[in-house]
Amino acid sequence: MSPTTPRCIGARSAPVCCFGSGLRKISRVPAKSRQQSPFSSRTSGCSRPSTHKRPEVLPSTVLSISPRITASSILQATSRTFRPPAPSRQSPWRSGKFNFLKHLGSRLTSARNPMLATFFSDALFVTFLVIVVLLIFNLMIFVHELGHFWAAKWRGLKIDRFQIWFGKPIWSKTINGVQYGLGWIPAGGFVALPQMAPMEAIEGGNLDREQLPPITPLDKIIVAFAGPLFSFLLALTAAIGVATFGKPADIMPTTSVGWVEPGSPSEKAGFQRGDKITAINGVPVSVWDGTLDSIQLNIVTSRGQQIDFTVDRPGEGSKTLRSEFKIPETKWWQRRAVRQVGIEPMSKGPVIIGGFIGKNAPAERSGLKAGDIVTSLNGEEIYSRSQMLHGVKAAGVKPLEIGYKRDGQPGTVTVTPVFPITPVEDPPRAMLGTFFTQEFEENREIIKPAIGKQIKDTAKMMWITITSVVSPDSSIGIQHLSGPVGIGKLQYFQLQMDYPILRIMSFLVLLNINLAILNMLPFPVLDGGHIVLATMEWIAKRPVRVKLLEVIQMGFVFLLFGIMLYVSSKDIFDDFGHGGGSDKPPEYVFPEN
Repeated sequence: MSPTTPRCIGARSAPVCCFGSGLRKISRVPAKSRQQSPFSSRTSGCSRPSTHKRPEVLPSTVLSISPRITASSILQATSRTFRPPAPSRQSPWRSGKFNFLKHLGSRLTSARNPMLATFFSDALFVTFLVIVVLLIFNLMIFVHELGHFWAAKWRGLKIDRFQIWFGKPIWSKTINGVQYGLGWIPAGGFVALPQMAPMEAIEGGNLDREQLPPITPLDKIIVAFAGPLFSFLLALTAAIGVATFGKPADIMPTTSVGWVEPGSPSEKAGFQRGDKITAINGVPVSVWDGTLDSIQLNIVTSRGQQIDFTVDRPGEGSKTLRSEFKIPETKWWQRRAVRQVGIEPMSKGPVIIGGFIGKNAPAERSGLKAGDIVTSLNGEEIYSRSQMLHGVKAAGVKPLEIGYKRDGQPGTVTVTPVFPITPVEDPPRAMLGTFFTQEFEENREIIKPAIGKQIKDTAKMMWITITSVVSPDSSIGIQHLSGPVGIGKLQYFQLQMDYPILRIMSFLVLLNINLAILNMLPFPVLDGGHIVLATMEWIAKRPVRVKLLEVIQMGFVFLLFGIMLYVSSKDIFDDFGHGGGSDKPPEYVFPEN
């Protein structure tokens, strides 16, 4: 549901559930990896009740599972690093001939002031993306409400108002007795239908309505069902577009283990570098990340206290390894991290020094240069970025002997990690003042999944999400869901990646199927709840008592509003303590000696 009050029939954006996907360490940008919720689910909610009488409202709810930012699917339930895309995957809006915002910023400022030109171009770019996100979000709401509107006209219902966005109208026009308007809060829409079941209690008004002929339960069912139906039709339209034009695959096709973290649950279970994972808890897996049968997704959504891995080990054949898991600590304002076992996929390339992140960086003063290939650490062969980071962290302030190759020539330096003067971290951490990059195998080709497969995968991911949230044996909870803020963040980042239009088109499939299905849940204030009440009225030959309906509806309104506030707070504050999502590392200052 959206963060808006249920006023009239129809959707305001309903709660959506998003699950993020597994963390990939493939980026070429230095950024702290942050655990995003494994599942993202939008939350439903209602805006503050108004103080005057309103006709009936059918708020809608969306529960969608959001994947990683780097994938076009919002349905990948695994933890992913939320950060802007690496330069190689940036949107064409900011590069090449499409970099019109940079030129516009330069024209609006003095050519002799490049800093001001950059500021204006960045501001224009962010504004442009925010506007696009709002348009996409409200397109879903408009189509949903249009379904209610057309169904109401077809069944001859009285329509008071059809408004896009909430709040006092900044524009309105009455045509044939219907007031069409545009509100000032860009977060949804509604259709006011006075003949539907009363919702004035939610609005804070009285129950006196103008005398209108009653409508049949069938009319109520048709009008309520039309919103989810139109959401599904929009999803179907987007699915046809994806099947025609395609979308980036965004999968990590390997299933081979490239690194086992020392002391981790996977090491204790007996994992070794080179093990090929074929199944998790008896479920076959075919990729590391990016699909429903991925290793990451099956780890995150596993149940119970242990995870069974079936692996093929070179020279030993198939064997089963039973591993426990760990859940890293997070701050109280952040989402709880998801299950991890301490393994990393086989890399495609070597560990490379990507650059330096501070003044007087120890690594730079030792003679290392950006682009050097790291070959060893204290005599141990280095084949993983995580392995290198783990070794540096474990060393503390002890000297490190780093082997490297530069232009094919080997070399060795000794460098001692030191504590930066600024910024001061809590707890303090000795650092080299550099970041490392590594390329992992990733399939980014354009794929054209069948329409039926897109819908089936979305529904399946919804089922995985919901069952994981309610299961007592799962580590996934309501806090891993996401509201409209989370949806907006996903869209914002997708627009900065390669193939932004294809990604958003795929995103619409996922969101609208979620919107359609979740609004059909039989809960009061949702479309499904109105259908249930109308069905009860049809069977009992009389409507549900108004007073009872008021109590039930108000209870669910406060419940959904509370959930929306809770998950939205996670959407907003989850980044705090993770570096805020920037791909630019902090500028550290190290001692000169």
